Amino acid sequence: MLIEGPVDMVLDDGSHVCSDRFLVAVCMCKRSKIYPLCDTSHRRRKPTQ
Repeated sequence: MLIEGPVDMVLDDGSHVCSDRFLVAVCMCKRSKIYPLCDTSHRRRKPTQ
C-alpha cells in the first residue's frame, strides 16, 4: 500500500517506525524483512537459467 509521507507508525508492541519520504510503501503481506515497510518480498522471483 502506498501512502503519502512523511509517516510515523506505532506498531502493536509500542515501537515507532518513521519515514520522511514523500511516498511510503507499507507492507500488507507481512513477508518484508523490514516490516511494516515494503521491500518487495511479495514479488515472485524468476528462476535462474
